[in-house]
Amino acid sequence: MAGVRIVTDSSCDLTAEEAAELGVEIVPLSIRFGDEEFVDREELSVQDFYEKLRTSPSLPETAAPSPGAFLERFNKLRSEGADAVVCINISRDLSATMEAAQQAARQLEGDFDVRVIDSRSITAGLGTQVIHAAQAARDGATADEIVDLVAGLIERTHVLGSLDTLEYLKRGGRIGGAQALIGSMLSIKPILDISSGAVEEAGKQRTRRKALLAMRDRMLESGPISDLAVYHADAKDLDQFLEKLAVAANDS
Repeated sequence: MAGVRIVTDSSCDLTAEEAAELGVEIVPLSIRFGDEEFVDREELSVQDFYEKLRTSPSLPETAAPSPGAFLERFNKLRSEGADAVVCINISRDLSATMEAAQQAARQLEGDFDVRVIDSRSITAGLGTQVIHAAQAARDGATADEIVDLVAGLIERTHVLGSLDTLEYLKRGGRIGGAQALIGSMLSIKPILDISSGAVEEAGKQRTRRKALLAMRDRMLESGPISDLAVYHADAKDLDQFLEKLAVAANDS
């Protein structure tokens, strides 16, 4: 397939069907639970991940793909007739994936055009950038045009999240046991902002309902929205949050 092809990593959270339809190649990260290691999406499904998270005594850790894994995909696309590759990855501040992709690209320097981009995002933020890049590639955009497109998207990509429990922050050593106990007693729900590429605290609320409303309001105050995605970590109140978004959208 001639033209520009898009490569990303599995933190984009696109489904296999979405990636196939767009012609996107996804290089998987690995996930470790103690001594057990799984290839993301291939050996551990999303539902299996959350089941292990609830039952495993070890917190999960991720490992970046190897440079060889990226090199294999770049060469695959080259052999299929691609003119260039644009590889869009999880934020450098969250993973070593960018470095692995860059190492692979350097091995092809002078022989094959590979552009590696730090999305400064993760999950749906990264996934949305990849979708737009793949659509542009499908429409015949050049590598330079796609790089410029993604650069503009990066500045407009915002990712917010709310934690319903402090248990995993405590187990991961990010807060102390006393902090977790007090936070749980007060029903504190932190709001996180990953819009800069790093995880930053964006506020605290005293109830889950207030946290979801705060996220919704912050989103609506950010200005015109061209793409909106709601991703969740096995949240039981997803439907309620979607209803809150729908009500706000109808009132605006």
